[in-house]
Amino acid sequence: TAFIYLFCSFTSLLLQMLFQHSVAYSQLPPLASPAAGHIISNDQLTTYLNSAFGSGPHTVLLFLQDKLSKDDFTVFGGVYGNDKDSAFQNLEAALHSSSSSVTLPAVEWSGSSAIPALLQEKLGVAPLLVDADTLSHLSINASISNLLLINLPYCTGSQKSCKEVLRDNDEIIGQVLSSMKDKNVPYTAIYTGLQPSRVISETSMSSQPVGRSLLQADVTNGTQLIMFNATGGPCIMLWAQDLNISFSSTLAWVDLTKRTPDLTGSMCNGTSSLLVLNYNNEIVLRFAMSQKFYPVSGRNWFTLDTVQLQSNGSTANFLGRRGIYAPAEYSFHCQTVNSFRDALLVPNSTAGNTTEWRLNFIDFQIQGFGLSNGTNFSYASDCAGFFTPGIWMGLLTSLLMLYIFVYGLHMIMQLNTMDRFDDPKGPSISVPQSE
Repeated sequence: TAFIYLFCSFTSLLLQMLFQHSVAYSQLPPLASPAAGHIISNDQLTTYLNSAFGSGPHTVLLFLQDKLSKDDFTVFGGVYGNDKDSAFQNLEAALHSSSSSVTLPAVEWSGSSAIPALLQEKLGVAPLLVDADTLSHLSINASISNLLLINLPYCTGSQKSCKEVLRDNDEIIGQVLSSMKDKNVPYTAIYTGLQPSRVISETSMSSQPVGRSLLQADVTNGTQLIMFNATGGPCIMLWAQDLNISFSSTLAWVDLTKRTPDLTGSMCNGTSSLLVLNYNNEIVLRFAMSQKFYPVSGRNWFTLDTVQLQSNGSTANFLGRRGIYAPAEYSFHCQTVNSFRDALLVPNSTAGNTTEWRLNFIDFQIQGFGLSNGTNFSYASDCAGFFTPGIWMGLLTSLLMLYIFVYGLHMIMQLNTMDRFDDPKGPSISVPQSE
């Protein structure tokens, strides 16, 4: 007995549970644990199902529930719980008896017919609608492929509670699995839903206050997202709200985010990356990055070494000497990267008229190594320091006030009262005088 769990709890995602029962089938192939937040695509799921099904005929049981989400298992019993009041007792018993398991936390959902269509394509047979009673009297030929569909309701619009409906569905699953066990027919079962029962809505960022954040979310709706693809997939990504250049402080800024660049000349490998943005041969920006191992930190770091600007036959070079770096598997993000005020890009004064040019990148993020999330940046290393000038001023003022308070308290504690006092009502002190 072997199981695959495919749990999905995000917007437009489907929860799926696939398990296999047969002493003749080999155990399910191992699968590397996906990174946190990674969503298994339909192509990845298809590839794994190909390896799980293998060759030869298969009998597949598809338990298709109207709605299903991972939260249903958490709220109404949990897949791994031992609660006798759980709504998934038969399912839990089947899971505990498995000899191998694979968990996929999130799977892409593209429609209610995605899984039935995928299985119909893989098996080459049309689905047969059955129930527990019909299956007990059905003769199954294990020498050919079979796709048996069992529809299950959900609690929406039902007079029963969700837990009661799910418990009834679990009883149906238990009856079906018992029938298959009595028939001694090897099978693969999938428990899934037509759509998620709980959808996590995505809050629009337009109404949220602007603040510091680590950018690992999808940025495909941004103003300027540039991606260079090599043979093995994406290897360089650059994002900016504004890419502005100007020849001098007296001339207007030129906004490059409204133009589409040509990436010809870009390259990447294990140690260096070069992103070339060619805007109709009028303006060319080159971002040169490199990575190397630093023994002190015990890890690889990447740096943005230079930014080169070519325009109207002149060339300007800027050195990234002031903090444009991040771990090699991270991206670098900074709200403002410029060459004239708190400059992270230092003009190379030895290279012609570099000091005449000005660069100003707003909401800038770049990554030249370790891209493994498709169209998403990796975890971002932000240029903003934790101790801002305002925080330093507040700390110093607080320390000064604390010093004054402690000094005053110390002075008060040092005060002593007199041990003798003159009594004005008593006899006066006479001091005899001698001649």
